[in-house]
Amino acid sequence: MRHAPIKSALFTRNRDRLRRLVRRNSLVVVNANDVLPTNADGSLVMVPNSDLFHLSGIEQEESILLLAPDAFDEKQREILFLREPSEHLRIWEGHKLSREEARQISGIQEVRWLSEFPTVFHQLMCEVESVYLNSNEHRRAVVTVETRDARFIRECQARYPLHHYHRLARVMHALRVVKSDAEVKLIRHACGITRQSFLRVLQFVKPGVNEMEVEAEFAHEYVRQGARFAYSPIIAAGANSCVLHYLANDQVCRKGDVLLLDVAASYANYNSDLTRTIPVGGRFTRRQKQVYQSVLRVLRAMIKSTTVGTLHRDWQKEAEGLLQEELLRLGLLKPRDIKRQDPDKPAMKRYFMHGLGHPIGLDVHDVGFLSEPFAPGWVLTVEPGIYIPEEGFGIRLENDVLVTRDGPVDLMADIPIEAGEIEDLMHG
Repeated sequence: MRHAPIKSALFTRNRDRLRRLVRRNSLVVVNANDVLPTNADGSLVMVPNSDLFHLSGIEQEESILLLAPDAFDEKQREILFLREPSEHLRIWEGHKLSREEARQISGIQEVRWLSEFPTVFHQLMCEVESVYLNSNEHRRAVVTVETRDARFIRECQARYPLHHYHRLARVMHALRVVKSDAEVKLIRHACGITRQSFLRVLQFVKPGVNEMEVEAEFAHEYVRQGARFAYSPIIAAGANSCVLHYLANDQVCRKGDVLLLDVAASYANYNSDLTRTIPVGGRFTRRQKQVYQSVLRVLRAMIKSTTVGTLHRDWQKEAEGLLQEELLRLGLLKPRDIKRQDPDKPAMKRYFMHGLGHPIGLDVHDVGFLSEPFAPGWVLTVEPGIYIPEEGFGIRLENDVLVTRDGPVDLMADIPIEAGEIEDLMHG
C-alpha cells in the first residue's frame, strides 16, 4: 500500500459498532470487489471494497470477512479469509498479505486462507438464523455488471433458502456516514495534498497550456505523496466550464478563459473533493469576477448552514433561493422570470442545475440517508455554481465541511479561494 499504516483500532471500532446493530444469532458476509476486465487479457486496477476496508482495512482482491457475533466457537466470531501467498503469485503479481500482516492491519486475530472458507461458512450457516449480505444501494448507482456480491447472494440463497436474509447496506450506510476522529484526520490529509497540488497548478497555468498538461501537474503531486485522483479530474477551460462532468481534458487554455478545476486527492481510500475556478491569463475579467463573487457568497452562506439537524432538501432549497437572488443581481434573471416560473421548474435551474453537495468519505459520493438530518461526524461537500453558456464560462466553487455540535468546520479553509488571492498567487 502507498499510504502510511492506519492503526487497527479504527477498524476494530467499526466492527464493534456494526455488531451492535445486527440481529442476534446472525452472520455478516463482506466480499472484496472483483478485478474487472478491459479488453483481450487486460484488467483494471482493483478498487477496494469500501465496506470491507471500513471494517478491516484490507485492500487485497478475493478477501472475505465473516462476522458472527454470537457464534458458539469464539474463534469463529470474526474471521478474515485471504488468498494464500505462493511462489507463483509472488513472481506474477507480487507480495500478498501474510496472516500476521493481516492481523496487524485489521486487528482480526483469526485469519485463514480462502481454501478453508467453504467449510467454515457452512458450519456457521448451520448455526445462525439471520444472514446479512451486501449490495450497492447507493441511490444514484447504475448497476449493469453482475458483481461478486450479486453472485454470492444468488449462490447463498440457492443453497440455504430457509434463512432470514437482510440488507447489510442499510446498516453500513448508517455507520459510514458518521466519521470518527481517525477518519476525519485521513480526510484532512487528503485535503492537504489537494491544497498542495492546487498551489502547484496556480504557478503552472498560463495561456497556451493544454488541459491535459494541467491534469499532469495534479497527477505528479498526488503520486509523489502516495495519493491518487479521488475521481476522474475535470479540467475545463472556457466554454468547457459549463459542462458539469467534462472529462476530455484535451483543449488549449486561452487568455480570457476561466479554467474550472474539479480535482481532488484520495489518500488511504479516504476522499476529498475540491473545485476552484481560476483565470487562465492570471486576471478575471470584470464580468467573470462578478459571477465569481456571487458564487463565493453562496458558498460561504451555505457552509454556515451545514449544521446539526438540517435536512438536505431544505439545505438545497436555501441555496437555490440565494442563487436566485444572485442571478437577479447579475441580470441573468428578471423579476418577471420568477413570477412566471413553474414551481417544479424554477427559472434559476437554467444556471444552477445540480445538487449543492453530498456526503464524502470512502466514496466520493459517500453512502448515507439524505432523508435524515445532518448529524455530528457527517462530512459534506458544498458546491454552488453558476453556468452561463451564452457568455462562454461557468464558475463553481467547492469545499468539504465537517458537521459538529459546535458548528461547521471547513476542512479546506486554508485552500485559496478569494479572487484577489488567486490572482496574486498566479502572478507569483
